[in-house]
Amino acid sequence: MSHAAWDDLPAHPTRWWGLPTLSAMRRDYLAVLARQRTLGDLVAQRLLTERAVDVFHPDLVRALMVEQAEAMVRWERGPEVFSDLMGQSVLVTEGATWQRQRRMLMQAFTPRRVAGYAALMTAAAVDGLARVPPGEVAMDRLYSHLTMDVISRTLFSTPIGDDTAAAADAVQVLSETALAEMFWPMTLPDWLPLPGKAAKRRASRLLHGLLAGHIHARRDTADERPDLLGMLKALRDESTGEALSAQEIYDQCMVSFQAGHETSATALLWWSWLLATHPEAQARARAEVDAVLAGRVPTADDAATLPWLSATLKEAMRLYPPVAALMTRRLTRAVMVAGVRLPARTLVRVTPWLLHRDPRWWPEAEAFRPERFLDGAPEIPRGAYIPFGLGPRVCLGQHFAVLEMTLIAALLLQRFTLNPMGDMPPKPRMAVTLRPEGGLTLRLAARRKQA
Repeated sequence: MSHAAWDDLPAHPTRWWGLPTLSAMRRDYLAVLARQRTLGDLVAQRLLTERAVDVFHPDLVRALMVEQAEAMVRWERGPEVFSDLMGQSVLVTEGATWQRQRRMLMQAFTPRRVAGYAALMTAAAVDGLARVPPGEVAMDRLYSHLTMDVISRTLFSTPIGDDTAAAADAVQVLSETALAEMFWPMTLPDWLPLPGKAAKRRASRLLHGLLAGHIHARRDTADERPDLLGMLKALRDESTGEALSAQEIYDQCMVSFQAGHETSATALLWWSWLLATHPEAQARARAEVDAVLAGRVPTADDAATLPWLSATLKEAMRLYPPVAALMTRRLTRAVMVAGVRLPARTLVRVTPWLLHRDPRWWPEAEAFRPERFLDGAPEIPRGAYIPFGLGPRVCLGQHFAVLEMTLIAALLLQRFTLNPMGDMPPKPRMAVTLRPEGGLTLRLAARRKQA
């Protein structure tokens, strides 16, 4: 039986070894991938000496990301860039080191453990929202502050306080720097007098200084608070009894601080825009929150009793997945998928932005329809909705993020009605996460307190 090869896959013509394509990717990565999508479900691309393949069908995504997961590692450039920011954390390690870290860290992010952080999450949100005056509000700054405070309290049991704005800005600088560096074959030393290097140095110093202060203060103490740092220090490998090293604890705190803050803030930004421009969906979510909570602060148990609110958040992450393009994988050996033999070292790219907007799986794919995620709705094909990734590397913090977003969204709707400032939707701009270009400002109208 004959099989097709990578060279047989549809592909756009390559000019100048793919250099114009790389330049276009730097300007608008998602537009380049959308153009790939017009050629089919498995599409080839040549970039310099690299063979790449884009995967646009949920079945093929699962065949590669789940069934052939052991034949793939992360594309080297991604871990190189992120390790520069976050050390050898579970986000970037491979092989036995990753398996050990993942196995241990899963204990800290089970739904039961995450539920224990709910009171810390709501305390941060209540304090933050109490300082928001009605009127025009920069939602990107608001959510950056709220989620930064949430992650600070869940990591260290301590509000981030006056450092919030500077830390949130630092995360954005590092996020944009990381994406830019992805398109270079190597990362030049940060001490060089090049554009962006000074801002990167300042941002990195600020974040490392913040984390080091908290971690060092508890390094040699028996003070084991019920926060994530305490959990990380207490973790033991079930097979060996080994603990995480001091450096591993530091690196996991750094990735939690950066990634855990930014993805939730980004998802809430798009959710806010969508509810502001869909007042009926917003009114239904607000009525559900009022009926279930009757004005009290939500708990972890309440999240499951707010199906419409949860559906609006899921639909927001469908239309605007925070991580719109997953980190590229490299095949360590040849694999067969859909009758096509992909050779070893092929780069495999999966793009949630395009999977989530494919009209084959999503009728009226560009429309905001939260009812897609209610009980009784047509079944969503597995692999068509992957806001937290797929396969063995699915996001460890997904339960944390979903609970955090649900609690913050409920508290916001208790206090305010969201109104748009104009009719034009924000333009998505991809750094590591997909954020509205130029930020997002909404008009918040204070609600009367419930009796």
